[in-house]
Amino acid sequence: MIEPLSEEERADALDALPDWDYDEARDAISRRLTFADFSEAFAFMARVALLAEKMDHHPEWSNVYNRVDITLTTHDAGGLSTRDVVMAEAIDTIAA
Repeated sequence: MIEPLSEEERADALDALPDWDYDEARDAISRRLTFADFSEAFAFMARVALLAEKMDHHPEWSNVYNRVDITLTTHDAGGLSTRDVVMAEAIDTIAA
């Protein structure tokens, strides 16, 4: 079983992920990304989708035109885990 982050681990992770917001009620992190247009947003989602399949860890997300909203939490752990932090870091790299 995947373990959720401890309070200290969560705090350290959030400090290292300044573009992500913490949702205490869900023990999840989320980020909104805005692109020039739908094509850029969709291309970004395609890159993240390939990564998610490789990592076997899939985000909750939505897309409206040029905006992509992403939420990460590990359902098997009942909250935020190292898998979410690694995925968020990879998403940040793809978005850069």
